[in-house]
Amino acid sequence: MQRKEFQLGDIVRMKKKHPCGSYHWEITRMGADIKIKCQGCGRIVMLPRMQFEKRMQRVEN
Repeated sequence: MQRKEFQLGDIVRMKKKHPCGSYHWEITRMGADIKIKCQGCGRIVMLPRMQFEKRMQRVEN
């Protein structure tokens, strides 16, 4: 399986939508864990890199 390419500051689309209704998240921190911020409500979530890569659909911006 090919690794997905993403960078700090990218807007990504996730496979499932957030309870606020938004699919889009901004990457705010990268490392072993990825910190993302919901573009709909501003909620911040930290996910392990492997889990993030599974849930990410594509890079929007």
